Amino acid sequence: MKKRQVVYKRGGDHHNSSNSPNSSYAVRTVRYAECQKNHAANVGGYAVDGCREFMPCGEEGSGGALTCAACGCHRNFHRREVEGEVAACDGSSSPTSSTNM
Repeated sequence: MKKRQVVYKRGGDHHNSSNSPNSSYAVRTVRYAECQKNHAANVGGYAVDGCREFMPCGEEGSGGALTCAACGCHRNFHRREVEGEVAACDGSSSPTSSTNM
């Protein structure tokens, strides 16, 4: 399965980030796990198909990238797992240290 990395900037304006010596970024890896689509909802029951992991039908950016090759449903039906870490940038020695002057 292909993992997706999303970078969120923490703090103030992104135009001034190059001037800040203590800027940090949170890098998050998004992974889509088992399918949670209820296939028996129209008859009042509960049944899942057993798809264990999202596998895209196409390349990233195409229409098929949002459809699972294993079960055929949309990516939103799969459980989303976010793993994150904070990385310090611009020569900062500690990702947790910050000065507000």
